[in-house]
Formats: sequence, C-alpha cells, structure tokens
Amino acid sequence: MADGELIVVALGGNAITDPDSEGNVDDQFANSRAAAKPLADLVERGCRLVVTHGNGPQIGNFLVRNDAAATAVYPLPMEVASAHVQGGMGFMIAQTLANELSDRGHKNVVVNTIITTVLVDHDDPSFDEPTKPIGRFMSDEEAEELRRDGRWTIKEIQPGKFRRVVPSPHPRRVMEIELIKRSVRAGDLLVACGGGGIPVVRDSQGRTNGVCAVIDKDLASALLARELGADTMMILTNVDRICLNFGKPDEKALDRLSVNEAQKWLDSGQFGAGSMGPKVAGALQFLRGSDRADARVIIGSLDQAAQAIVGQAGTVITAQ
Repeated sequence: MADGELIVVALGGNAITDPDSEGNVDDQFANSRAAAKPLADLVERGCRLVVTHGNGPQIGNFLVRNDAAATAVYPLPMEVASAHVQGGMGFMIAQTLANELSDRGHKNVVVNTIITTVLVDHDDPSFDEPTKPIGRFMSDEEAEELRRDGRWTIKEIQPGKFRRVVPSPHPRRVMEIELIKRSVRAGDLLVACGGGGIPVVRDSQGRTNGVCAVIDKDLASALLARELGADTMMILTNVDRICLNFGKPDEKALDRLSVNEAQKWLDSGQFGAGSMGPKVAGALQFLRGSDRADARVIIGSLDQAAQAIVGQAGTVITAQ
C-alpha cells in the first residue's frame, strides 16, 4: 500500500449528512458507511488515501445546539466547536472505512483521524469583510436583535432570509503536515483537514491561537495535497462531471480540462460561487503549486470514484 498512488480525497459535508434527512447521528453513520464503500474501492485498487471532508451541515447544527444550551452551560467558541465537529466526523469516517475494509478481508488496516489546524494570516481581508454563511436561517426580527447585540455579523442571504457570516481566510500551511507525512509513509489511511481545518494565527511571540472563521475545505484540501506531493486530488460530490451551462437546455458535460481552460470558464462565471466554483479554484491551486508534472484533479460523484480514477467517469483537470 505504501507504494500506491497517493490521493487526497475531498468529501463534501453532504456526503455525511443527506440534505433530505434530519442529519442525526444515526443518519450520519449510515451516510458514512455508504461513503466508505467507494473509498474502499479505491484502496482495493492499491491507492493510498488521505480523506478530507466538509462540515457545513454539522457545524451549523452544533451552533444551534450551542445557542439552545447557552442558559444552561457555557457556549463554545467557534474554533473549539470546529475541533469537536472535526473529531466527531473523523471518528465516523475512520470507523466505517476500517469496518468496510475489514468486511472485505483487509484486517487490521489502520485508519487514523488527525485533528488538523491550518495557519491563516491575521490580516487576511476576510476578517474585515466576513462572507461565509454558517448556522441556520433566521427572520428579519431575529437578525435585527443579533445585530443590536453586536456579537455576530448577519447578512441577508436570500430575500427575507438571514444568516450569520464569518471570515473565510485563505489557508497558508497545514500545521500538522509532518505528522501527516509520517503516517502516510507508514501506510496508514488518514482523515485530516476536516471542515477545512481549524484556522489559527500566529502572535508576535510565535504562538498560535484559534480564530472565529471557516476555511474553504476545497482550498484546504488543495493545500494539503500540494504539501504532501500527492499524485491526485479527487473532489467527490453529487454531480458526475463539471458542466458548462449547468441546469440549462444546452448543458454540456466536460471530460477533460487544462488549467488554462478551467481558469477561463471560472473567470467567465460558468461555475457558481456556492457550488462548483470553489472546487475548480481548489483544483487550480493544487495543480499550479504541485511539483509533479503529471499531477491531476478529478471532480465527480462519490459513487463513481473507482471508475473515475481510471478515466471512466468524472472530469479530469491537468496542467496541460
């Protein structure tokens, strides 16, 4: 296993929480078990995996729970809440993947979860202009009350619907990268950078401190893939391929793109800021920063991961 293709696999938060279900722990375990099957398919093809994941639905639910319990027990700051969610989701993914591999006859496979922090700049522009929505929708009356309180930044996301927004700084370094590298060399399967990692900044003494922010998980995954020297980055979502004119009568699925072509379509607004746009931006960041001339990014559906790795599904983006 230690000599196979090294793949950073980025799972969306909805891979663990079905938007049509309540999203309770039983639901999350069921979805984790479903996600484990295509991941195990990749392992059986000889691939080495580092799995990352989103946490949008989960951190939103955690914050609702935080607010509801505020009069009974102290609330947790955002960075600590992110650590809790990262650990819980990593536990579910690691356990279900290890069990799936064991059921297939791969006994004693180690699947580790590494609680990951990611360095960001303390003067990142996003700290002055928060844009990342988190938590539940709220009414105009609720939003106005929170604005008066002054603790949160609230924005109208849809007409008449408001949400809390937080900074989304650019990731600069995965702080646990040397530990992750050692585990990869040892042949472990890893879950890391959950939810984009816990954002931290350095103070004037060189110490790190957590901050109230959310890092885009595709950009964090791209940084991790680059720092690991990964062969491939896979972004697994709920669509089969990247499409031009998505959802329109002239929709066109794309099998292959170069970095320049992907940049052109991204700049033209073809890929939505809340959907495919961050995935393509993460792909470009990885490919432009990679030292490997043959590095590639595959964007496709989770259930077709094994087919995508051999070119039978998904969209492949390469440097040329």
